Amino acid sequence: MMVADRILNLLFPPKCTLCGKVLEKEETDLCRDCRVNSPECPGKHKNFSFLDSWAAVWYYEENIRSSLLRYKFRHARHYAPVYGRFLAMRILQEYPDGFDVLTWVPISRLRRLTRGYDQVELLADAVGQELGMASLPCLKKIRNNRPQSGITGQAKRRANVLGVYKATCPQEILGKRVLLLDDIITTGATAGECARVLLTAGAKEVHCAVVAAAHHHE
Repeated sequence: MMVADRILNLLFPPKCTLCGKVLEKEETDLCRDCRVNSPECPGKHKNFSFLDSWAAVWYYEENIRSSLLRYKFRHARHYAPVYGRFLAMRILQEYPDGFDVLTWVPISRLRRLTRGYDQVELLADAVGQELGMASLPCLKKIRNNRPQSGITGQAKRRANVLGVYKATCPQEILGKRVLLLDDIITTGATAGECARVLLTAGAKEVHCAVVAAAHHHE
């Protein structure tokens, strides 16, 4: 390790991405407790409209929820490579046959200007680097709708995202098997609407992979 790196580690010691605890020398990305005890979301699932399947690394609760909120709203964009490594491992485990196209659920232009970054685009870049494939911006958000987190009820959530997304490169997804990334999946309304748009534009299949999923929608 270079002298400059040692100084930085002394001043800003690496912390667990999930709980924020300072990591021990032998720990990387996550502390031992979070690596062992975080609520994993095993397997792939098929219970959302328009998605052929979806998979997640963890359930959206406890330290995972706090970590993702820091990532989205408190400028913790440096979490993206860590999430990307864990999500890529889950994708390789659940989808050994791979995909033709890797894309993501985009945020609105206004939200990107306010936040300073698209957290799912950063995630897609990190996952793409791990999988050895480039992420493609196949979707564009054309309407700044209300945040899904403030809406209760699956029907209302579906209505809130209807017509919000547009396919930007149908020629790139025609007849292709597409992997759609997002940070969180709850009722599946957002991912399902994105999948509907991609299928309408000619995609053969759309599967979704996320960092965390709401536990009650297993």
